[in-house]
Amino acid sequence: MLAVVTGATEGIGRAIAFRLGHAGAKLAICARTEPNVRATVQALRDARIDAVGMPCDVSDPAGVDAFAAFTVKQHGAPRVLVNNAGIGRFKPLSELSLEDWDATMAVNVRSLFLMTRAFLAGMKQGGGTIVNIASLAGKNGFEGGTAYCASKHAVLGFSKALMPEVRKHNIQRINEFFSSPLAQKALQDHHIDATQVKAAVSQLSDEELSKIAARTDKAQKDFAAGAITDHLLILIVIAIAVVLIIVLAVKL
Repeated sequence: MLAVVTGATEGIGRAIAFRLGHAGAKLAICARTEPNVRATVQALRDARIDAVGMPCDVSDPAGVDAFAAFTVKQHGAPRVLVNNAGIGRFKPLSELSLEDWDATMAVNVRSLFLMTRAFLAGMKQGGGTIVNIASLAGKNGFEGGTAYCASKHAVLGFSKALMPEVRKHNIQRINEFFSSPLAQKALQDHHIDATQVKAAVSQLSDEELSKIAARTDKAQKDFAAGAITDHLLILIVIAIAVVLIIVLAVKL
């Protein structure tokens, strides 16, 4: 199974790439800086993970198309697409330039459209999962965050509209929300700690617990019915565990 991860050379993206690789997925990664891509691909291979990568400006149509063609030539269509690449320009609106605004929207929003469109046709053939990394800024606002919050709200809108369009092709749409230094550090550690899970669970409301339980139950039923593979079940379970540890860590 192939997983594509954008913005995979540092932070959350890098940690996701390693987590998917350790779960058995092959990796195709991209980021803007070529030396960082080469170094990350080598690190993945050193960890016995089958990985390829190339530099790509995810806001550039030609660059995205080139990355998609490279990926398909190397390993075929992905089963997992993680749209992780993102930037933040944090200033009061009166000081925010048009370049700041456009750059934020290009990387955080336009890239979702370009990258998803580039891989969607191939994913429709075999099904899979699309993960769009959002933020708590996609639900809330904060001072100095007009461009960033607008972009992350757009990520949620894009994902909600995409879901009914692709689910008939057995493509799952999952939104993940990561927003805090604690979240990034935990992801970078590449491990799941039971005490963190317990602490996170203690902060969950009944509604949140029911949603996670429903997602876990659905994954197990789909696996039993043969609708998803064992590798995909592993990825779903890992995603749920990461939600418990990382997403809910912001509440601790």
